[in-house]
Amino acid sequence: MNAMLETPELPAVFDGVKLAAVAAVLYVIVRCLNLKSPTAPPDLYFQDSGLSRFLLKSCPLLTKEYIPPLIWGKSGHIQTALYGKMGRVRSPHPYGHRKFITMSDGATSTFDLFEPLAEHCVGDDITMVICPGIANHSEKQYIRTFVDYAQKNGYRCAVLNHLGALPNIELTSPRMFTYGCTWEFGAMVNYIRKTYPMSQLVVVGFSLGGNIVCKYLGETQANQEKVLCCVSVCQGYSALRAQETFMQWDQCRRFYNFLMADNMKKIILSHRQALFGDHVKKPQSLEDSDLSRLYTATSLMQIDDNVMRKFHGYNSLKEYYEEESCMRYLHRIYVPLMLVNAADDPLVHESLLTIPKSLSEKRENVMFVLPLHGGHLGFFEGSVLFPEPLTWMDKLVVEYANAICQWERSKLQCSDTEQMEADPE
Repeated sequence: MNAMLETPELPAVFDGVKLAAVAAVLYVIVRCLNLKSPTAPPDLYFQDSGLSRFLLKSCPLLTKEYIPPLIWGKSGHIQTALYGKMGRVRSPHPYGHRKFITMSDGATSTFDLFEPLAEHCVGDDITMVICPGIANHSEKQYIRTFVDYAQKNGYRCAVLNHLGALPNIELTSPRMFTYGCTWEFGAMVNYIRKTYPMSQLVVVGFSLGGNIVCKYLGETQANQEKVLCCVSVCQGYSALRAQETFMQWDQCRRFYNFLMADNMKKIILSHRQALFGDHVKKPQSLEDSDLSRLYTATSLMQIDDNVMRKFHGYNSLKEYYEEESCMRYLHRIYVPLMLVNAADDPLVHESLLTIPKSLSEKRENVMFVLPLHGGHLGFFEGSVLFPEPLTWMDKLVVEYANAICQWERSKLQCSDTEQMEADPE
């Protein structure tokens, strides 16, 4: 009799378990998607100056909220995964011409040149020289989207194809792109300077490309001639300091490290004959045993130590990372410099962000922009679920470049006015 009376209570117990399970699932979803995170304008680090005040007036994106897609946009992992898998949505196909440059060591460097599709806002001839991320090139969707937008805003674009990254271009020397080698980028910039002597330059680098462009500008003062400004997006600034964080499992960095290492292995092995063939005059420190160690590598550091550093004759991984990182060159850059990172970038540990923060406190030409969200080269925008083709990053880089062009034009006009007042005839 008692059992019969207790039976109706069982469904209530089961309902409680179901509610608890649903609550647990919702809690996990909210935590994983970071749904409770607020939207806010990016944090800005800069010194008060005429340039910074002008930028704050001329670049609304610096002071407006960056609003990512509601459902998934506050997760740095999903932003990064979508960038890595899709690049961009509904990416355009800008038309360009591929240029080939023979380097002094026999390597064949390539870049793609895209002419402007409109007049620039200040009416000048301006070329964006663009360095993509690791193993990337002009055919990547995020590069195509950015180039198309820049063209429509009056910019000529030259996009470096990292040595060995294009699958249909064979290596012509036993060398491919490395973390901080600026040779190919410098050759592209020199070509633009000679071909378009009246053009001014805007330098743009994404991820690894950000390291290369900043290192290039800081290597010698001559590299900054005719350069209006530089923009670096989502770089890590110091490979030596980053290598320790890349072996940690928090924010899944060790997993990302494995995925990028696997992609690098595929690229290197696709050029096996050019790099390791019997007929190839390899660097003295590069041995056949390095190829076997490449097969078992599970991190970028192992690949860099066994193969990449040896292309340039470095004696150790520490020496390679110290010499090839832009951190030791940043203080030599005198043109306006905007450094952009996302606080939720799973690849760039927060400890690395002290580098641009410290630099912006010492140099008037530097502005560090740190939005809460965006992941690694994601920065998607959208209302609820589906992202827009154009990202916050694309718009910010062009908006900043436009503002710098207007700043330089206003300085020139003031200089002309002062000259006329000094010579009243």
